[in-house]
Amino acid sequence: MKLRSLLAMPGLRLEVVTGEDELDRPIRWVVTTDLIDPGRYLRGRELVLTGLVWRTGPADSEAFVAALAGAGVSGLAAWDLTLGAVPDDLVAACRRHRMPLFKVPEDVAFATVTEEVVRHLSGARAADLAALLDRHRRLVEGTGLDAVLDLVGHCHVLSPAGRVVAGPQPADPAALAAAFLGAPRLPHHVPDQDMSVFAVSPADTPRVADWFVALEGDVAAWPPERHAMAGELAAIVGLERARMRADDRASQDIVTAAYTGDDPPEPERLASPVVAVAASAQGPLRPGELRTVLAEVVPGARPVVGLLDGEAVALVPSAGEDVAAAVQDALGFLAPGLAGTRVALGVSGPAGPSGLRGAIEEARHARRLAATRPSPVCVVRHEELATHVLLLASVPDDVRRMFRVRLLDPLHSYDEVHGADLVRTLETFLRNSGSWTRCAEELHLHVNSVRYRVQRIQDLTGRDLSRMEDRVDFFLALLV
Repeated sequence: MKLRSLLAMPGLRLEVVTGEDELDRPIRWVVTTDLIDPGRYLRGRELVLTGLVWRTGPADSEAFVAALAGAGVSGLAAWDLTLGAVPDDLVAACRRHRMPLFKVPEDVAFATVTEEVVRHLSGARAADLAALLDRHRRLVEGTGLDAVLDLVGHCHVLSPAGRVVAGPQPADPAALAAAFLGAPRLPHHVPDQDMSVFAVSPADTPRVADWFVALEGDVAAWPPERHAMAGELAAIVGLERARMRADDRASQDIVTAAYTGDDPPEPERLASPVVAVAASAQGPLRPGELRTVLAEVVPGARPVVGLLDGEAVALVPSAGEDVAAAVQDALGFLAPGLAGTRVALGVSGPAGPSGLRGAIEEARHARRLAATRPSPVCVVRHEELATHVLLLASVPDDVRRMFRVRLLDPLHSYDEVHGADLVRTLETFLRNSGSWTRCAEELHLHVNSVRYRVQRIQDLTGRDLSRMEDRVDFFLALLV
């Protein structure tokens, strides 16, 4: 089928806006999208339908059309219901990239366009299951994934935490998720369940921020046709995954409003009391991917998760649940997929609608404290902020680092040269409240040896461990 055929469909009444000399391009399937950069989910020769939800200004049109052209899209059909027209900047971008552009009448639904095109396409290739999945990509835009999975048979879509996204409940979803996270490469066969698992997003997406498809049988024994079908199915699920991330804009708006003190949209999603969870990552996880991981590990069927200055923040109705423990357990399950990434999380105490900003600040302070600890995955509860650690968590990293270096570097240097163990002695001395006897017992030393080491610490640092002020400084330096 060619683009020119669209003009012969009386029920569509499409009008060519630009690209009249490119109407002999073939169409293989139809995709509806409102992502500003859908290129990674397109395979070429699509007719793309869009309601221009992605457009916030003229510059967006250039980015959107460039992505379509780069993916080999055959043509674009659009209408902006809010504007009541096709924007001039979109027309200009299509001309620059030689992208045929059609105007969809206001009273013609995108689903109608899709159904008409699919009806024309289906006659020639209805027996090819992979092509059938191609042509039904539009189902994920309206009816969800289950309609597509029904065409495939025994198939499941799951999250990396073992949550069933679509399809029937597998025998052991946790085991499938563990196999997906820990597989040396994908696709991977899970012998115990005789299922093969596939990632759905591009290869550079961390598995902990992805979904996966589980299909019956051993992928190594599949014929080429089943491999092709699995690839098409993964592409469909990937498109739905991206659409859902883009569509849940309300979550970001709720988090932003809670922090700024504005009235949030969908206030019913903030049932009182609410616990705030803040998360940061050091490693390959990007902020958007960290937000996805956080949404997976916090309790709740539809969590409210957004980004504040590159930090992921979730607002979770607590309902008496130990949110910190639930998050810790979920992250423990995801640990195989977090290799090379340090995740720090802070959890606030419960707060009502008027205390949301305070809860977020409390969670962010706790997150900063978690980031100072060596554990690959660290969760700090709000209770720990009731002491001196709240002060430390709010101090900039460079200030804390300078404070520690100034006090403890002389001791570290001396220990490296002489093997004197002064830093350990200092920690033990302070932990025992300056008791020479208890410190000596814990270190298995004579009291005079402890006195000698403490004197050496004082000589090297110019501090006096009999003074409370100096003891406090050393205590804080060791903590940071």
